[in-house]
This record gives sequence, C-alpha cells and structure tokens, in this order.
Amino acid sequence: MSALFEPYTLRSVTIPNRVWMAPMCQYSAEATGPDAGSPTDWHFAHYAARASGGTGLILLEATAVSPEGRISPFDLGIWNDTQVAAYRRITGFLKSQGSVPGIQIAHAGRKASTDRPWLGGAPLTGADGWQPVGPSPVPFDERHPVPDELTKEKIAEVTAQFAAAARRALEAGFEAVEVHGAHGYLIGEFLSPHSNHRTDEYGGSFENRTRFALEVVDAVRAAWPEELPLLFRISATDWLERAGWTGDDTVRFAALLKERGVDLLDVSTGGNAAGVRIPVEPGYQVPFAARVRAETGLPVAAVGLITETAQAEKILANGEADAVLLGRELLRNPSWARLAARELGAPVHVPDQYHRSV
Repeated sequence: MSALFEPYTLRSVTIPNRVWMAPMCQYSAEATGPDAGSPTDWHFAHYAARASGGTGLILLEATAVSPEGRISPFDLGIWNDTQVAAYRRITGFLKSQGSVPGIQIAHAGRKASTDRPWLGGAPLTGADGWQPVGPSPVPFDERHPVPDELTKEKIAEVTAQFAAAARRALEAGFEAVEVHGAHGYLIGEFLSPHSNHRTDEYGGSFENRTRFALEVVDAVRAAWPEELPLLFRISATDWLERAGWTGDDTVRFAALLKERGVDLLDVSTGGNAAGVRIPVEPGYQVPFAARVRAETGLPVAAVGLITETAQAEKILANGEADAVLLGRELLRNPSWARLAARELGAPVHVPDQYHRSV
C-alpha cells in the first residue's frame, strides 16, 4: 500500500489517509451582529469540496477563542453557542464524506485587528478595529500598534477561553482540535524571546516562556475528551540569527507537549519576526518535522510547498513525517487526494456523484 494512503489512528480516531488540509484563513466569516464569527456558505462550500476530493483530515482555519483574538473582523470564532450551531452543518458533511473534521483554535495576540489581506492587511483603527494584546508592549512591525501587555489575570482568562473553545468544538462535531502556537500569534509570541520581553514567570528563561503555552495545552487537554486527539501547531524557527525561537527549542518543547498528552505536532516555521529571509523551496520545512519525530518520538505532520504526489509519498516512506499538510495546493486543487490516489493506484473516497471521474 502507498504510505500516503495508509490510514492513520490518533487515539480513537482513524483518519483514512495521510493527505491532510492545513488551516488557511478565508477571512469570510460574519463580521458583526449576533452571527459575528460564524461560518458562512463560503466556508461550507470550501471545506465540503476538499472532503469530497478525498482529503483525510480537514483542519478548519484559525478560529478565535474570543472576539479580541481574531486576526481580522472576518475571522471565524468559537466563543459562543450561536457559532457552535453554525459549524454542525460543516462537520456533518465532512463526516459524510469520510473526512475527519478538525479545528484550529487560536488567539492572534499582537497581530490582531487587521484588514483582509486582499485589501492590504493593514491594522484597523477606530470603530473598525480594537486594541491588540501580547506578552510585551512590542509591536510586530512599524505598521502595527504597540500591544497592551497581558496581566497575569488576563493570561489566565485567555487560557480559560481556549478550554471553553475546545468544549464548544466538541459540541460542534469536531473530532480533532489543534492549538495554534505558530506564525507569530499569541502563544508563539510568548514562546519567542524576540517578542516576549517579560521579567515575571512568563518571560525570560525557556521554562518561563513556555509556561503559557503549556498551561493552555493542559487546560485544553482537560476539556477535550480523552479519546480524541489534540494537535499543536508550532513555528519551529523564527528564522532569526539571534534572540529568536530555534529548532533546538522546538525539539525540547515537543518533548514537553508529548508528556502533556499532545498527540501530534504540526510543524511550520516563521511568522513572528517581520522582514526575515526564509529559504523557501519545496519541502523546506520538512527537516524540522523530521528532527522532532526522530528525537522525541512525537508524531508530526509536515507542511510547506508539498505539491507533488511523489514528493509527499517520499516524505512519509522515508519516515520524515506521519502525514503531510497541504495548503495552497489544496486551494488550487480540491481533489488533490483523489488524483494522487489514482497516480499511486491507491484507494480513496469518491462520491457516487463523481464516479465518472475515476
């Protein structure tokens, strides 16, 4: 059997193949009113297409645990019961196609309150925006405002919001939950000395900078059923020569996540420092995932310019990762999994209505 189309089990959940959909913000949620943060018809059509295309695990985009935790006013949220009800249509359809529905829960931190990317993505001001928060009063770049430094009381409040989001995710029908600790959003901001300049128990040493992330993981693991998998997304490096989060830090941190019941590490990079040079090429982030898997035994998913069937198959066959996460390639081709299965002669779900495509 093809490695790419071998089922994979995390706790009680068996995912039909190793072709997984990476979380990618659509900036298309309801922005205001009682349905703010709720998914729309766009989200249903978007995720339904990838499920009918054979994708094994679909991770919904960064979904905010509070209104202030959104990247933009158009981000998904999961802070109230109205939103919960709106997700059930999506999760129900994904399951009907054999895909496992997962959700990434997130807080944007100092990168919150921005416009849609295709409108420039600039920070929003006045009535359109809100004041971002972070571990320290250090802005992301010269365009972004100085964030308010979170007090210890506010840190505890955000931790509780993550746990509440996990409980709502279960009610909404999700079978996997991922904590977003990557790309320079709030949890990643605490991890990195580049953005965390605190002098209390949440800053300074590695143990202190990882404290908030581990508290969130503990709270989510306690709220999320024991039989369902918990994932964590990490930026394995800030791509800074000095004073940043590194690959060594990631390996050390991954071992702590494993001890606390995280089932798989979703390994990305970057996003916490503006203007850095990233050596982008096909599979450029795979070595970070492979190192975590080899040195800690924690299962990993690899992401980053994985576009070709043979490339994805090789990553898994070589033991560099347990699954591949496709991002932009699944935007271009919702049926990537079905086409890859045909290329490899492997079985994959095909809706009856699409049987003529086989």
